[in-house]
This record gives sequence, structure tokens and C-alpha cells, in this order.
Amino acid sequence: MNEKIEYWVKIPIGPIHPALEEPEKFIITLDGERIINVDVKLGYNLRGLEWIAMRRNWIQVLYLAERICGICSFSHNHTYARAVEEMAGIELPERAEYIRVIIGELERIHSHLLNLGVVAHTIGYDTVLHLSWLARERVMDILEDIGGNRVNYAGNMIGGVRRDIKDRHKRAILEMIQYYRQEVMPKVEEIFLYDPTVEARLRDSGVIPKRVAIEYSAQGPTARGSGIRKDVRYNEKLGVYPDLGVKPVTPKEFTGVVKGDVFDRMVVRVGEIWNSMEIIERALDQMPEGKIKAFPKDNLILVKLKKAEGEGIGRYEAPRGELIHYVRAEKGKDGPAKWKMREPTFPNLFAVARALVGEQLADVPVAIASIDPCLSCTDRVAVIDANTGKRKILTEVDLLKESIKKTKEINPNIKARPERIGIGRCML
Repeated sequence: MNEKIEYWVKIPIGPIHPALEEPEKFIITLDGERIINVDVKLGYNLRGLEWIAMRRNWIQVLYLAERICGICSFSHNHTYARAVEEMAGIELPERAEYIRVIIGELERIHSHLLNLGVVAHTIGYDTVLHLSWLARERVMDILEDIGGNRVNYAGNMIGGVRRDIKDRHKRAILEMIQYYRQEVMPKVEEIFLYDPTVEARLRDSGVIPKRVAIEYSAQGPTARGSGIRKDVRYNEKLGVYPDLGVKPVTPKEFTGVVKGDVFDRMVVRVGEIWNSMEIIERALDQMPEGKIKAFPKDNLILVKLKKAEGEGIGRYEAPRGELIHYVRAEKGKDGPAKWKMREPTFPNLFAVARALVGEQLADVPVAIASIDPCLSCTDRVAVIDANTGKRKILTEVDLLKESIKKTKEINPNIKARPERIGIGRCML
């Protein structure tokens, strides 16, 4: 008999799994150890923030945006603020633009150090995890000193910033950069660029070719690791960034080649830490004196925005890639009539899922970790009639009914009936 019998096995990874930072599910179809299909399942971390925002005023949404993601907390409310400022025609003081750059680049440094440690952990190199996370404490301390918190530092306000960069902050930042240049980055660079063990494990793993990165609209270090010179700060000449030497970082500048693998994505993050330190130094040197808000009192912002109508889009290059926030205002309303955001993890997840086909099962954790996924940013839910294509609007009672129905499927002995537990409805 010459008939070939193939045995395919499906292995679920997640939604709760030691290799994953947040709840997500990957159904891996295997032929032996070789991956032949990856199915991505999302929706385990939905919090309904866009629905909540439609019941808050413009400034309250600013702090809601900050809680989309702890690691990118400044990036989200920065992008939301830019969308509102574009919609209402609000012009920022120049000093505020520089402060936004400084805090944003400090956040980029701490985010990249965190991810370098996570990737090292997934390949069993916990010494590097401890080294990078210990170094990260220095920048976290500075962010806490400026904003009062290690995360969610509430730095932005519509029309400016809430916290100024004082002389003591400037001295601490420059000392931190000197420490990173002399003590941290030479070690990090030696490990992620020149360590033969690390290169052997990361090279040719999770390869996202440039063509696939373009097709799936990959963002941030995931796109630049595949050789795409895409960076909103550079391409869109965002704020004062054109004056500060921002540039897209690709692996070719460090290694001379671009393969689009996990190794290249780590090289990009190392290069961006160097670039962020240079940007911060120039921003501190060039930052003018002056006010940090367009409005002396916050209530004046709400008065202006209550009269506004129209749409605005904010864009920013967060550590993981491009953020897009959209707002729509209707005259007479205290808050947004609509608020939507697009985060980089969503396209990056499907790009890396495509890249895993043909790889080995052991490559899954490190490939996923290399895009630095954030599911708090990504998760959405929609209820659509498959026959008509129409979306449904579910009330709280509807959602409660579905929850009880599911619970009864698990345990038929449960006795319950739907009761209202709040007000309003959920727009899906």
C-alpha cells in the first residue's frame, strides 16, 4: 500500500497560558511538530471602553483612554488628545509639544526594555529578563517623579500637558541617559546583536516577509523589522519631531540584512532605544520656555468643546506601532458622540499568525512575544446577523439573558431570571 496517512493535531494555546502576557487564544494545527495553520481567537478582555466614553465628558475620556493599556498609557491619551484638538482647532503651546515628545520617548524606552526581557524569558534566558527589567526601573522612577505614578501618569490635557519638566527632572533624565549609554545598552546590544546563542534561537524564527507585512498592514517594530520604513513621527512630521532627528529604525542599519524574523524585531527595539535617548536630549536642549496649556482652566475646555461639532483623527507612533483615534462631536453634547481607536496589535497578531505557518511548535511563544501584543488595546466584540449583515443593539437585559443562558448550559440547576443592574444599552 502506497497510501500516505497524515495525522493532524490541534493544540490550543490560551486564553490563559504561561507563554502569553494577556488572554488570547491560538489554535495551532500541527503535522508532527510543523505548524500548518494558526487560528487566532480574540475577545477575552473586552471592557466596553468606547461605550463608556459616550457617557463621559471630554476630559473624563482622557483618563479612560489612558487605561486602555498600562504600558502605552501616555500614547493613548496623547493620541486621543490630538484627535480632539484637530476636531476643535485647538493649537498647543510649543513647550507642551516638547514635553509630549519627552514623556512619549521615555515611555518607548521602558516599553522596549520590558519586551526585550519578555522575549529573553520565552527562550529561557532569565538573566537578561532580570537585567533589562532592573534597568527599566530607572526610567520608571523618572516617569513617577514627573507624573506621580509609574503607569497612568496623567500627563496629557486637551490643549497641552498637565505636568511640566522642571530642572530637577531634566538633570535626572540626563543622568539616566548617561547610565543607559555606559552601563545598560552596551550589555543589551551585545546580547541581542552579537550573542551566538541568542542569534541561533531567534534568527529565522517567526519570519514575516516584507510582502506579508504590507499585506497585513503590520505596524511598529514588527513592520520595521521586515524592512518597512514606516513611522508616524517621521512620515507624518508629527508635532516637533521633524526638528529632533527622528527616523525609522530597520535591522539593515545594524546587521546589514533584513530577514523579518524575531531577531530583526529585537534589533529594531535596541536601535529605537538609542534613537529615543538622542531625541530626548535634543528636546531638552531645544525646549522653549512658556505655558504648557492652551487653556488656563480645564472647565474652559469643556465650554469650548460643547460648542464644537465635526470629526477629528489623532495619530501617534506608540512603542508597538501606529495608534489611530477617531472622535466625532455633536453641538451641545458634553462628550464625544463617537470614539473609536485602532491599535497596532490587531494587524500584527494576524501577520505573525501567517508567519508561523511552516514553523515549529516551539517557535510559537517567542514569535508571539516578539510583536509585544497588547490584548487590552485590541479586544472588540460585534453582533452581526449572518443573513442580513445588520448589527444588533443589545440592552443590558439582553446581555444578562445571554449570560444566564450560557450559565444554565454549564449547570442546568441554576435558577435565575434577568434583572436590570444599571442603565443604558450597549452599542455593538
